Amino acid sequence: MELHKLEQIVLLALKEERRLSISEIRGRTKLSEAAIMRAALWLASKNLAKIEEEKRTFLQLGSEGKKFLREGSPERRLVSSVLDLNGRATFDQAARASGLEKQEATIAIGWAKQKNWVTVRKEKETLILEARQEPEFGPDEKLIDTLMEGRLPVDKLSSELLAGLNALRRRPGVLILSDEAKRYIVLTDDGAKEARQIVQVAKEVSLLTQDLIRTGRWRDVKLRRFDVTAPGPAVYPGKVHPIRQIIQEVRESFLEMGFTEIRGPLVEMAFWNFDALYQPQDHPAREMQDTFYIAHPNLGDLPAEEVTRAVGKVHENGWITGSTGWGYKWSLDEARKLVLRTHTTATTIRYLAEHKEPPLKVFSVDRVYRNEKVDYKHLAEFHQVEGIVMDKKVTLRDLMGTLNEFYRKLGMEKVQFWPSYFPYTEPSVQTTVFVPELERWIELCGMGIFRPEVVRPFGIKHPVLAWGGGLERIIMIKLGVDDMRYLYKNDLSWIRRMPIRR
Repeated sequence: MELHKLEQIVLLALKEERRLSISEIRGRTKLSEAAIMRAALWLASKNLAKIEEEKRTFLQLGSEGKKFLREGSPERRLVSSVLDLNGRATFDQAARASGLEKQEATIAIGWAKQKNWVTVRKEKETLILEARQEPEFGPDEKLIDTLMEGRLPVDKLSSELLAGLNALRRRPGVLILSDEAKRYIVLTDDGAKEARQIVQVAKEVSLLTQDLIRTGRWRDVKLRRFDVTAPGPAVYPGKVHPIRQIIQEVRESFLEMGFTEIRGPLVEMAFWNFDALYQPQDHPAREMQDTFYIAHPNLGDLPAEEVTRAVGKVHENGWITGSTGWGYKWSLDEARKLVLRTHTTATTIRYLAEHKEPPLKVFSVDRVYRNEKVDYKHLAEFHQVEGIVMDKKVTLRDLMGTLNEFYRKLGMEKVQFWPSYFPYTEPSVQTTVFVPELERWIELCGMGIFRPEVVRPFGIKHPVLAWGGGLERIIMIKLGVDDMRYLYKNDLSWIRRMPIRR
């Protein structure tokens, strides 16, 4: 049987004893652990050796255990203090004398009572502790003393020390238990026969050099065989983060559909974030618990006076939109407040104000911020995908077709639309897609046609189709993640496992 040089070395090391640990083979052969394991796997595939694994649990002192070793357990310190106070003391006296914090002393009383070291009773709402003699060392304290020299295997502990282990398991930080696996390579009968036939390890050449060919020495050397089907080591090349890959996929989908990408500022005026979108100034979403307000500076500069005045009149009485407005006194100071934008619609309305003539097809994929309690489906900072289409005769049907094509490009074939309500669109529709992996429909996007109250103050006279939604939900579906927080955990092993998206 033809054997690799590493296989021959390992077989020779096992020739006499037939069963050695990896570390023992390493000491005899000077090979690395990786090389020994590689040879062992080759030998195992040829039925010349077996790999065995022994698991052992080791025990050592934790931070609290080391403290117990230096100062004694809290219950022993407490009882010693009571004995020093003539065998009777109040809880406060004993705690003070032992140097224990109140919480620590309270726990110590529980352990001391459980060990029958003290008696505890109340006298006029005062806790009285009594102790008669210094208690003997129990199994738990003997185990702590035994571990003074270092760690020990659990299977070597006596029955008394095992009782101490069971008692100390319930006390945080006292003991550290760790599992270790030790691997052994064992020769089979076939392996032993093969080892006896090896007299000397054959020298192999892994590279056919120009010198070997020129001198003719290639005839006298043994060329190493290579198994081209053997799995190679895992390689983790640099790559774009999975989230960025999907964002790029979303961008490319819109660009292929003829859209232009736009960007806007992260710090936005309440005017563009709320007022221009016909959201009243007393709306709950504008309160501190929902929106991040900027402290320094706290106010921005409003756009042209005629635009600002038109938006204010829409809020107060509807202006020339046919609406009755919200019926309150609109505040310039409230509109000037600076916020971290809560949606990218602030970017699209800014763009609309500067591009009033059709045709127009733009989208935005960017970060937004909301004062949310972070949990598995909410983040304070996340991405939103947003877009608008403006043309002379576009309808809700055009909008539904656009979104249907967008989700189809992302691999989501089943799309449904449901009537809904949103403050700045009418009619409004909710988009849902069917996710086969979850076997249910998921809401992804809100959409509709901008109301006259939104577009008329900026001089826009044609229909504007708009949509927007959180991107993280799409990312979770495509990456198979059920907790939004995990996307930003920076788990390197997960990032490495994620395939590069094409």
